[in-house]
Amino acid sequence: MKGESLGMKQMRIVLFAAVFFVTVAARAQQPAPTIASAVDGEITLVESEVVGAAEAMPESKFDFSPESLHLPGADYKGVRTFARELKHVAYSNYVLWSPPTGDKIPKKYASDTLDSLKTKAEIIQFLKESFALGHKAAAALTAQNLLQTGEGGKSTFLYLATFGAAHALDHYGQMVEYLRMNGIVPPASR
Repeated sequence: MKGESLGMKQMRIVLFAAVFFVTVAARAQQPAPTIASAVDGEITLVESEVVGAAEAMPESKFDFSPESLHLPGADYKGVRTFARELKHVAYSNYVLWSPPTGDKIPKKYASDTLDSLKTKAEIIQFLKESFALGHKAAAALTAQNLLQTGEGGKSTFLYLATFGAAHALDHYGQMVEYLRMNGIVPPASR
């Protein structure tokens, strides 16, 4: 800098070099990204948004559906309630992420028992457990098994792992609308 003494200039250069080398060293210590870590990152992102939305909706509004608003010209007849959206995502997560892990859907979450999940706490627990399986599915991905399919399945493990995240994100968009229709700003938008 103008008017800077030689000693100050050298000190600035030394400090700049030190910061540069510390930054490079920190990056070098991070493991190289893998397919598993990339997919896990996507699952983490959608998990944060979906679980955040679920936690933001008051339990008294879990049975909300836009059908109850009776909006003129709108056709919401038969659309899922907020709770049904969450249960759908969680159940689908199990269906999609079980083949790469070899896990089975727990009996307590079988499709014919989902109506027994009534409270916000039960539904959020189901959701969180389904995303834990997603992380397990991502961790199971290797270069050798990406294009394998589950027993009797047609979809590859890579497709199942990535589509699980995409599917949940699609339903997250619907959940955002349900939150906003109830005057709640989604956590990801705050």
